[in-house]
Order: sequence, then structure tokens, then C-alpha cells
Amino acid sequence: MARSIRIQSAGAYYHVMARGNRREDIFHDADDRRFFLHTLGQACEMTGWRVHAWVLMSNHYHLFIQTPEPNLVAGMSWLQNTLTRRYNVRHQKWGRLFGDRYQAVVVEGEDRYHYQTLLDYIHLNPVRARMIRPKEGQSVLDYPWSSIAGGYALPPKKRATWLDAAAGLKAFNLTDTVPGRREMVERLDKRAVIEEIKSCGVPPQAADVDQRASHLRRGWYWGTQAFGDTMRKLGAKLLQKATPASRAYQKHALVREHGERQAEAWLGRGLKAGGIKPDGLAQLKGSDPRKVLLADLMWRRTVMSQGWLAEKLAMKSAANVSQQIRRLNRIAAIKKVPEKLKHFLEEADAIHS
Repeated sequence: MARSIRIQSAGAYYHVMARGNRREDIFHDADDRRFFLHTLGQACEMTGWRVHAWVLMSNHYHLFIQTPEPNLVAGMSWLQNTLTRRYNVRHQKWGRLFGDRYQAVVVEGEDRYHYQTLLDYIHLNPVRARMIRPKEGQSVLDYPWSSIAGGYALPPKKRATWLDAAAGLKAFNLTDTVPGRREMVERLDKRAVIEEIKSCGVPPQAADVDQRASHLRRGWYWGTQAFGDTMRKLGAKLLQKATPASRAYQKHALVREHGERQAEAWLGRGLKAGGIKPDGLAQLKGSDPRKVLLADLMWRRTVMSQGWLAEKLAMKSAANVSQQIRRLNRIAAIKKVPEKLKHFLEEADAIHS
């Protein structure tokens, strides 16, 4: 059976969930979870994603993300593949880490009810899994691996820059202050005590609901009927533009082009700022600081592969690009490049921070 197309658009919101292969654990200890969050942060830096909520369970994770650019597929491909490689290296294993294709439910994030409901559904996951017991006095803060304890309860300077906790608090008419953050936690704790454990945070579903709509456990969209109709029409348009037999359909060509356009633009500006003519790249060493700094920028800030960077910057191979980026001492390298390139790199990083 052909896979359904991913609906991607600028500013879209998604509820993303992925389970371990054969439902096995993907997190064994705190370091596994820290590795995940570090990798997620890198994905956000590369794609510009904003995360509104997250929770890490034992054998799966949930994310509530917004993609200012239409790059869900490219970003998730990088995230899942990178997590798998790092997990296998750390645990001396091989093969798949995740099971079936990750779920990505498109969300009507601008609608307050659907935004609030998804945020609470994710944050109350540990309650439904009986990993915390609020009726025995425990708080959602007692589970450290969610964006409540790991973000919303923290002051802005102590939380990850990619977590948009201010937006989440605002959705509940709360301020990003000590009283506002405390009220967010107390509100969740109250729900956890009042509601039945199995259905805690799960919204009721009307009998006549559109069967395509998500119940936050199945379905492909979470929003109003009108939103679902709009997404269906958008999906139909994407299918018309795609060629079913090609890989461009599976990877979604528009996303790849968007990432490449950004990288090509930076490459052109960066080479000019560095005083390098495109036809002179091959004469420069792969370790030239101008090349390495540009490769590092595009590796961190776009979804282009190291093979692509190697070809465009004449750096021999993806392995060489990887090695040069790992060895890069930015402070030392930046002192060796022209002022124009220095300003360009600072500008590019500032725009996408």
C-alpha cells in the first residue's frame, strides 16, 4: 500500500510520535534522553522548528512542533536517522531503532482549543502511563522528561531556546513569570487528580465526528471540520504535483528545493565574502577555514547532506566534511578569514537564531 503524502506548508503545526522497533525501549537511561534532546535541538537549529511541547517515554516520544518552513519530512528524516546512528554507537547495536513510519498529525495550531488540548495531552502522558501518581501527592514536575519540568517550569534563560514555552503559556492566558509558570503546573496537577488515569488529558469525542479527525491517538488531522477540509484539499494539490513512482514524491521535492535554495544562497554570498571564486574552490585545501566555516554553517542551519557540501565546496568527500567540521575551532578559524566573511557568518547565524 502506498504511503500517504505528508502535508507540508509554512507555519504548519504537527503532533509527531514515533515508537521503538517492535515497541522496544528507545530510552534506557538519562543519557539516552539527554542525547535525544541534544539531537532535537540540532534539528531545530537546522530547520527553524519551534517546539511547543515534548515528552520522552520509555519506548516512544511525542512532539508538538511548528515548522515555519515546509520542511517536516527533511527534518524528521535527519532527526530519526541521526538518533538511530547515535543510539547504535552508544549501545553497540545495529539496525533500526524506530518501528513503523513516524506519525505526524497536522494540527490547527492557531485554534486555542486544539492547541491547548494537544499541549495537555502530551504533558499528561506520564500520568496515563502511571509513571507519576498525582492522587498520591506527586506532581507533573516529578517526571523530568517532559517540557513541563524541562521547560515550562523554568525561567527563560534556563530552558532550551527552541522551546516556545511563552506561546504555550499565552494560550492559557498565563504570563512567562513565576506565578504564571506555577499556575501552569498547578492546572495540570489538578487535571491529573480529577480525571480518570486512562483518559487523563484525552478529549471527549463526539459520535458524529469526522472519522479522518485525530482523537490524539489516531486519525491524520487535529482541528475543526473546516480545517480538515482545507488540509484535504492541500493534500490533493500536492498529490497532483507529485510523481508517485519517483523518490521526489516520497521525500517531497518542494522541501528539498527549499533547503537547497537556502544553502545555495549562503554558498554564493559566503564565497563572495570570503574572496573565493567558484572556479577556484578546487585549488583550496579542504581544511581552508573559509570552506570549513561555510560547511559548518550550512550543516547546522540547513538540511543538506555532507555529500552535497563536499561536492559544492570541493572538499573531496562527505567523510572529509564530517572530519573537518568535528575538528573546527570556530574562535581560531574566524580570526583567519576576511572581515566580510566574518560579518556574513554572524548575520546568517543571527537571522536563524
